[in-house]
Amino acid sequence: MTTQITSGVKISVEATYQSEYSNPENEHFMFAYRITIENVSEYTVQLLRRHWNIFDSIGINKQVDGDGVVGEQPILAPGESHQYVSGCNLKSELGFMEGYYEMIRELDNSIFHVHIPRFNLVASYRLN
Repeated sequence: MTTQITSGVKISVEATYQSEYSNPENEHFMFAYRITIENVSEYTVQLLRRHWNIFDSIGINKQVDGDGVVGEQPILAPGESHQYVSGCNLKSELGFMEGYYEMIRELDNSIFHVHIPRFNLVASYRLN
C-alpha cells in the first residue's frame, strides 16, 4: 500500500493486476486500484475533481481529468473517510499512476490540491 498526507488529507492506494480481464496477446493489461481518502484535518472538505497522470512502460503517457471520483464528490468531516475502486488499462504489463484531487475546504471555500502518490501497475507474473 502507498500512502501520503497532503493538507490534512490522507490518500492510501492499493493496486492489483486483473488477469481475468486482461488479454496480453492483444496488448491489453487491466489493473484495479482501491483508494481510501481520509480527512485527518480539523476541517470539513469536499473532493471536487481528479487529475491523473498514467504512464505505460512502452512510452504512452495519458492525462485524465474529471469531476469527482466514480461519479461522486464526497464530503468528508474530520475523521471521516471515503473508499472507492476503479480501474486502468495499459498496453504493457508495467506502468504507474499518480495525480491529485482538487478539494475545497468548507470553512473558507479555499481550493487546494491533494497529491495522489505514485503507485505501480505491475502484472503479477512479473513479480516472480
